[in-house]
Amino acid sequence: MKDNLKKFKNGLGKKGIKKFKIFAFAIILCVIFGGSTVVFAADDPLSVVNNLSNFIFGLIRAIGMIILGFSIVQIGLSIKSHDPSQRANGFLTLAGGVVITFAKEILNIITGG
Repeated sequence: MKDNLKKFKNGLGKKGIKKFKIFAFAIILCVIFGGSTVVFAADDPLSVVNNLSNFIFGLIRAIGMIILGFSIVQIGLSIKSHDPSQRANGFLTLAGGVVITFAKEILNIITGG
């Protein structure tokens, strides 16, 4: 453990260690102060559940958008390198990203709501 720490310190230098400490402190402050949010209780329990559902589906939509972006990059790289297996994986990832992005709408269609 001490050897790894010594290698880490030697690789960064004194200025690098100081910058790393400032960066780590900034991250800790962001987690402490950015992680706390004010939440107001609602009178209607159904609206609370709906708000939670909208929040979770918003997170799922964001993950789907990230997957869509990654799949477009993967398809572009496969076209550039002429790799058919990578292209197939790219299109499968694209299809998965579309399904994840529109999961709420798909579930509403299935349930009829």
